[in-house]
Amino acid sequence: MSFSVMLEQLCSGMLRSMEIFFLTLLFSLPLGLLIAFGRMSKNIIIRTIVKVYISVMRGTPLMLQLLVVYFGPYYLFGMSIGGSYRFTAIILGFSLNYAAYFAEIYRSGIESMPVGQYEAAQVLGYGKGQRFVRIIFPQVVKRILPSVTNEVITLVKDTSLSFSLAYAEMFTIAKQIAAAQTNFMPFVVAAVFYYVFNLVVAVVMETIEKKLSYYH
Repeated sequence: MSFSVMLEQLCSGMLRSMEIFFLTLLFSLPLGLLIAFGRMSKNIIIRTIVKVYISVMRGTPLMLQLLVVYFGPYYLFGMSIGGSYRFTAIILGFSLNYAAYFAEIYRSGIESMPVGQYEAAQVLGYGKGQRFVRIIFPQVVKRILPSVTNEVITLVKDTSLSFSLAYAEMFTIAKQIAAAQTNFMPFVVAAVFYYVFNLVVAVVMETIEKKLSYYH
């Protein structure tokens, strides 16, 4: 296999990895905020359920969670699963897992806000929802962005765990080519792809962080 053919195949795998990456962020970021609200709920039942969910998601391997999401419907309910469900299971598994991490990041940011911020917003006549959306949340975003960046960078690398469901993302394709050609080069190229992808993500997140900085 020529280098150009190998590169073309790895690029197609990279596009699939990027698809997992962006869809996971699309679903897990807003879901994480909802879970954070549940974690801070005054209702002890809701708070306990959400706390257990976060504990399970953070305390078990992502690969295991992907397998449970994919095979669970069959073993628990006898539902037939096919190839079309594989990608859905990957996105669902990744989103549920990362939402738990983002929820704790959101919660730490929200709870770190001084009480005076809420009181000042209330004095200005803002309602509860307006206080959060216009006053609190923008400041929370600035505080949690470095932590979110770390999770986003980790997500880039975790997309390789999709191989556990036999989904042909970049790492899986690299392994297949390396095994077929008995050549280490596919792993080197894949490593470069992951590094460049992570570098771009880091630069973008750093740029956003600087734009939102109070001292910019």
